[in-house]
Amino acid sequence: MAILRGSVEIRILIFACVFLNVNVHAFYLPGVAPQDFQMGDALMVKVNKLTSTKTQLPFSYYSLPYCRPEKIVDSAENLGEVLRGDRIENSPFVFKMRESQMCAAVCRVKLDKKSAKALKEKIVDEYRVNMILDNLPLVVPVQRPDQDNVVVYQHGFHVGLKGIFVGKKEEKYFIHNHLTFTVRFHRDIETDSSRIVGFEVKPFSIKHEYEGEWNEKTRLTTCDPHTKRAVTNSESPQEVEEGSEIIFTYDVDFQESEVKWASRWDTYLLMADDQIHWFSIVNSMMIVLFLSGMVAMIMLRTLYRDISNYNQLETHEEVLEETGWKLVHGDVFRPPECPELLCVYAGTGVQCFGMILVTMIFACLGFLSPSNRGGLMTAMLLLWVFMGLLAGYASSRLYKTLRGTEWKKIALRTAFMFPATVFVAFFVLNAIIWGQKSSGAVPFGTMFALVVLWFGISVPLVFIGSYIGFRKPALEDPVKTNKIPRQVPIQAWYMNPIFSILIGGILPFGAVFIELFFILTSIWLHQFYYIFGFLFIVFIILIITCAEITVVLCYFQLCSEDYQWWWRSYLTSGSSAVYLFLYAAFYFYTKLEITKLVSAVLYFGYMLIVSYVFFVFTGAIGFYACFWFTRLIYSSVKID
Repeated sequence: MAILRGSVEIRILIFACVFLNVNVHAFYLPGVAPQDFQMGDALMVKVNKLTSTKTQLPFSYYSLPYCRPEKIVDSAENLGEVLRGDRIENSPFVFKMRESQMCAAVCRVKLDKKSAKALKEKIVDEYRVNMILDNLPLVVPVQRPDQDNVVVYQHGFHVGLKGIFVGKKEEKYFIHNHLTFTVRFHRDIETDSSRIVGFEVKPFSIKHEYEGEWNEKTRLTTCDPHTKRAVTNSESPQEVEEGSEIIFTYDVDFQESEVKWASRWDTYLLMADDQIHWFSIVNSMMIVLFLSGMVAMIMLRTLYRDISNYNQLETHEEVLEETGWKLVHGDVFRPPECPELLCVYAGTGVQCFGMILVTMIFACLGFLSPSNRGGLMTAMLLLWVFMGLLAGYASSRLYKTLRGTEWKKIALRTAFMFPATVFVAFFVLNAIIWGQKSSGAVPFGTMFALVVLWFGISVPLVFIGSYIGFRKPALEDPVKTNKIPRQVPIQAWYMNPIFSILIGGILPFGAVFIELFFILTSIWLHQFYYIFGFLFIVFIILIITCAEITVVLCYFQLCSEDYQWWWRSYLTSGSSAVYLFLYAAFYFYTKLEITKLVSAVLYFGYMLIVSYVFFVFTGAIGFYACFWFTRLIYSSVKID
């Protein structure tokens, strides 16, 4: 875990993340150095997966009958890219720097029954073609109808479209077989070298015509650079049917831009509704901070009065006459039911907390730029593996405090319980993707690499952490525990465990649900998310809110002479995961257009995994807040 030293560094980090997050993408570490091109240098266009927001199942570019190069070469991909389903390959599109081309023919394809069916299915599911040039993704500029002179950029272009010919009722399918590329570059006046700062396309569907027999030198009558006849519309589209002859062509135009290479991602990272985003986040922050301040003030005043009055009692009889949280001092530190399981989940929560915190810091500092595809997921996986040291330490330390002796058993459960549950769920979902023949299925080699990371690094680190934690002296309870458990009186309806636990999860969820909308949009609608300054603020608010709401409800529980706070403190803040999953279901039915059962199963399966991680993370925060709170208040009370 990275450690920031001194308050100056912390203030710099917070300032950079909060106040400079709008321009943070102008200063990032993309993992690759800028590449300079001279006039006439070859520019290799790469193709990526086909994606659809309706199915969420990516497919390889060459799963459709597109033009192929002489030899298809897969680009080297990191762990995160493979898990995302990226399949980056070379293509037959080759440009020359600052040399425009018009109506360059790529190839001619004759559709058979199978390829025509595949194209129609992808058009119906609104699949988009993704390409990459100099590490920049291809975008389609679209004019916003509600705002003048505002252009938004969609990632990739549609495979095709559906339409009806004039005077006919039958719906037809048309393919985008002509691409008009625009490459924007920034030129260095001194060296005359250029750097690519933009990659755009306008797709068209056109039924090309030519005279005579087809060969490499055949001139098209519908698109001819010699007569300056260009494709500017899709009035005569290319139909997709068995036996159709499709000719794929493209134009490429180079335009000089004032945008510098360091700021070339601005176009991709601009959010169309940034004002709403700002207002929503600030509004949420103000509400949550106000409630947190009120809760803290009430708790401090109430506890101060209770402790002062209790310490002024002179006789044992007066103590017995008292009611509330003081009376359960002899039972409040009694070990809970299933203490081993609680220790495992507390340690796993610490592991998730460390992973998220360090990831957030690296993201704020710009190390996880979207230009480094898969970097975020790779970083989270590796950090989770190495945070096994903290998981083992936290679980065994708590286990020893609860008078446990078999630290190896706790270490084994910590190393396997949570990751095994997630891995099994992930394996089942991956098998479903594999059954759909999607490129999003994780290969066997990558699965093996994940298992090696788990067994080869994470498990040993958990045992090392457990050994270190168990060797530490156990934390002493501030008061002695009675031998005979005290009977818990009948509780009021509002102190019912299920009711209070569900109520406790509302406020933490309320702190994150607005930002959750943007995160879900970036994941399931295939958009970039890079406002980590906002996310870091929400992360801090979430921690404070989880801790405070759990402490408040724990205090009310102890005042009702119910000392069984251990599990309830974990479940109180952890119940926010229930609301997260319910919101995911709401988002599914209101924002997504998924109609296939397989895609719905994948969505809810992955969101269930996310909710489980959120439960473990927030539950650990609430538990350790109550653990500190109970030790603090009972150590402040004089017990005769």
